[in-house]
Amino acid sequence: MRPGGMRFLVKIKDTLDRLLEFLLIGIFFVLVAAVVWQVFTRYVPWMAPSDGTEEIATFLMIWVGLVGSSVALKRKAHLGIDYFVAQLPRRGRVGTELFGYVVVAIFSALVLVIGGGRVVLHVWNTGQQSPALEIPMWTVYGALPVSGCFLTLYSLVQVYETILRERGAGPNRREDDPVVPEA
Repeated sequence: MRPGGMRFLVKIKDTLDRLLEFLLIGIFFVLVAAVVWQVFTRYVPWMAPSDGTEEIATFLMIWVGLVGSSVALKRKAHLGIDYFVAQLPRRGRVGTELFGYVVVAIFSALVLVIGGGRVVLHVWNTGQQSPALEIPMWTVYGALPVSGCFLTLYSLVQVYETILRERGAGPNRREDDPVVPEA
């Protein structure tokens, strides 16, 4: 791929990154506001406790968890136990890293994007609504394919960057990586 085309793809990815992070911040802000309102109305004697905030908080927590996992994968901040992997030789560490990202990409594409998309379409067609607020449930289940798309994208980007790094041409070189002289 030509460098100009690559710069274009990087701009698209950076825009999607910012969009995803703003979405996560917005969802988290509404989640905190809903929980604070729920607690406030529960303990103020002249106000009736809020009925729908618990449901909103539950649905938003689903979105925060799934969208947050995408942001964590992008930042390489996801939970991992790397004690045994760190004991492997360098090629084993890289192979394990690549294998993990490929498995995440396949799982995300098949289960979250395709499977989640089917769930969203089914719920859309049945018109299922939440019990308290009568919110269309497809908006809740929509977190599955949305996060699946980002998890798949970020996994493939990590595979690409790992391969570039191992060839000595990519970002995020590790300190223990040998420097490859440019020809």
